[in-house]
Amino acid sequence: LVRSAQLAAQRGQLDQLRALAEFRHRQLDALHVRAGQAGVVQQVAVEAGQSVAAGAPLARIVVPDRLQARLKIPESSTQDLALGLPATVDTRTGVVPGEVVRIEPAAQNGSVTVDVRLTGALPKAARVDQNVDGVIELAHTGDVLHIARPAIGEAHQTAALFVLHGGEARRTTVTFGRAAQKDIEIAAGLAVGDQVVLSDMARWDGVDRLRIE
Repeated sequence: LVRSAQLAAQRGQLDQLRALAEFRHRQLDALHVRAGQAGVVQQVAVEAGQSVAAGAPLARIVVPDRLQARLKIPESSTQDLALGLPATVDTRTGVVPGEVVRIEPAAQNGSVTVDVRLTGALPKAARVDQNVDGVIELAHTGDVLHIARPAIGEAHQTAALFVLHGGEARRTTVTFGRAAQKDIEIAAGLAVGDQVVLSDMARWDGVDRLRIE
């Protein structure tokens, strides 16, 4: 009976050691970092043997055929942005259709970052971190009166612009609609063919008419 009890105790110790060994093997295996998807290693942020905190970025993996575009939009032009809007991205070697999938909640340095998922085939020359141009389609409209964006005035606001009438410029209240990077829609205040002063006229504040010579 004594020998049987000793044998049972030794078996218990053996089971504990086996469990400990399995645990150590799992810990060792967990030290091997594996990416969640197949791709190309673009950047490694740590060195061999370096201690890192849990959740710290270790490397950057790129999937060449699953790129997305990241556009910088002036914060003054983001009023009509929305998820799902169609977009086109010019990679310099081809134009690829896309869709807005993320809008950065905060602006940085006067611009808002918009992520565009590319829905078309990428040109062979497309590369990671490549500079691109993008156009986001806000809406389809019919005939729209628009002008180049003046020095003052933002989308969906009013501003006083000088409109040319013969030999003088008269201050006129203009209501703007939607705005693009270079153009802005005219909701009221101007008519087709009107000539408008787009430069900064702050020095003439308080003056309603100016003689043009």
